Amino acid sequence: MFYPSDLNGWHDQIREAIIDPAREIVDPHHHLWPDRLGSVYELSELWADTGSGHNVTKTVFIECGAGYDRGNAGPFDPVRETEYVAGLAAQAAREPDRAQIAAIVAHADLCLPPDVLGDVLDAHQAAWPLFRGIRHAGAFDPERDRIMFRGGEIPHLYLNADFQRGVAMLGARGMTYDTWHFHPQNGEFLQLARACPDTTIILDHFGTPMGTVRFAGQREERFAQWQEEMSLIAQCPNVVAKLGGLAMPVNGFGWDGRDTPPGSDELVAAQAHYYHHMIDVFGPDRCMFESNFPVDKLSVSYPVYWNAMKKIAARYDEAAKTAMFSGTAARVYRL
Repeated sequence: MFYPSDLNGWHDQIREAIIDPAREIVDPHHHLWPDRLGSVYELSELWADTGSGHNVTKTVFIECGAGYDRGNAGPFDPVRETEYVAGLAAQAAREPDRAQIAAIVAHADLCLPPDVLGDVLDAHQAAWPLFRGIRHAGAFDPERDRIMFRGGEIPHLYLNADFQRGVAMLGARGMTYDTWHFHPQNGEFLQLARACPDTTIILDHFGTPMGTVRFAGQREERFAQWQEEMSLIAQCPNVVAKLGGLAMPVNGFGWDGRDTPPGSDELVAAQAHYYHHMIDVFGPDRCMFESNFPVDKLSVSYPVYWNAMKKIAARYDEAAKTAMFSGTAARVYRL
């Protein structure tokens, strides 16, 4: 496993010409943090990636626990993250020729009583008017201690009545709900999507088809089952799919442990069948490519990732490409 301090030199081993460099990209899923895994990923690091050749004009920050006051935890603590990102976005606005942080999907405990949750949502909005929604991840696995990004400690969160009430409350306020979970939870996620039909729900990372811990070596064996799960979820018109995050170590492609990183052709060969199935069942207008950086940077570089997406998208028409690279994200997050 390569640690963040090694990553840039590791990725420098693979250099590719940028495909279709003028195509506008809205990256709808990245994180920023002052200290995580012994690394810093803030505006300069984000710009080093978004400025590496592709035409990334806007990004959406997704909650990751940055900026919290861990010594004073409480329902309003996630608002500190919104304040932190708002400050970085204000810095970015002074250099308009670079990628701009155009929205935030923040965090709130959706199980809170409605009056308290409402106050937390109001505080996020007051902290930064570009607040668009909430991610309260449902990821849980009984072997979570063996997973790098291990998710939460609460099983069956999606089935909790208070949680479902919170997700519905987001829809009533015109806000989105982003989720992240592991593939054994796809069935519970389907129940959540059906229970909250008036909330736009964004499915992150393909439902994380795990290929490590007890699922080591089984990811491709259960591909057909995963296809069926995604096909059922796609029947919920309120669900939108983010296409990315497959390079996370938990999915078991093993690139994070190699001497050399993958190029775009290797990424396409290993993962394109997942992307094409999602596009087939959701349609391009409900799909958006996402980098999931810097998490996926543990396995693949930013220019290589977007080259791979452009190769995957080559079979689709221009309208579909525009939707998946920028239009769906701009519409869903009101950029």
